[in-house]
Amino acid sequence: MSGRVAVIGAGAWGTALACAMARGAPVTLWGRDAGVVRQINAERTNRFYLGAAELPGAIAATTDLAEALDGARFVLLAVPAQTMRAMLTAMVPHLHANMVLVSCAKGIERDSGDLMSEVIAETAPANRAAVLSGPSFAADVARGLPTAVTLAMADEKAALAAAEALSRPGLRLYAGGDPTGVEYGGALKNVLAIAAGIVAGRGLGASAQAALTARGFAEMTRVAEALGARVETLAGLSGLGDLILTCSSAQSRNFAYGLALGRGEDTSGLKLAEGVATAHIAARIAGDHGIEAPIIAAVADILDGRLGVDAAVSALMARPIRVEGQ
Repeated sequence: MSGRVAVIGAGAWGTALACAMARGAPVTLWGRDAGVVRQINAERTNRFYLGAAELPGAIAATTDLAEALDGARFVLLAVPAQTMRAMLTAMVPHLHANMVLVSCAKGIERDSGDLMSEVIAETAPANRAAVLSGPSFAADVARGLPTAVTLAMADEKAALAAAEALSRPGLRLYAGGDPTGVEYGGALKNVLAIAAGIVAGRGLGASAQAALTARGFAEMTRVAEALGARVETLAGLSGLGDLILTCSSAQSRNFAYGLALGRGEDTSGLKLAEGVATAHIAARIAGDHGIEAPIIAAVADILDGRLGVDAAVSALMARPIRVEGQ
């Protein structure tokens, strides 16, 4: 098998990753929408997801999974977390044992509470699993703007080899041996970005925004560490780095979703925000393990309609005074 890359998922993130990978070698991009695939091949654009951005000629798009996976050494899985298991199940007949399956989704499976690396292990046990996460907007990656993310595997040496193979001009991959920490950082920051958007949409000010981000980071670290992550992982690109990015820009779908909630706007027409699905399961996991996660719980309650935005803010501000860092 060669070092060729296949990208599964022709949305904004998958197409952006294909653009990055194509700066080193030809890439096959799988998409379920035949219209999107035709547009990529014929016009070198993916207007619905990436606007007028011009796509490299080294990207070949297809709706055929067997074609997309044929000869691939690395398979970047850029599909929503809640559809990852079904996607992998469809892929299994076309997989070979020496393919490395790289989850590029940031979420926790809602029904099972599984991380994406666990979904890969359960669905495609013959393949090695990796996770890729960090502060990265699809538009920046597609344009080749400088971006650094983490690629983690249980075997750190294998992660380093994969990071070296997949790094491209403009996209630098750092290797890590803590996929659990990388995944919880990526998933939980989406929930916290919704909270940050709510604060901004409600016009609560920059001071509240900074406090939310700082306390959110403490909460993310507390939850992830209790579930087996390394603290230093959460302080890196896939934790703090991603949190800073997504808690400060409406380019983040999760922040934009929270912004609309804070303004009292209709959210039904917004693009998928992974944090909406993750909030419920993250709050449940924290509760089941006795982990204090008030911001995550408040977001879940708001999304479920159990709590209004103003009541949630008041409840958080009225929590007992405690020593910072606890």
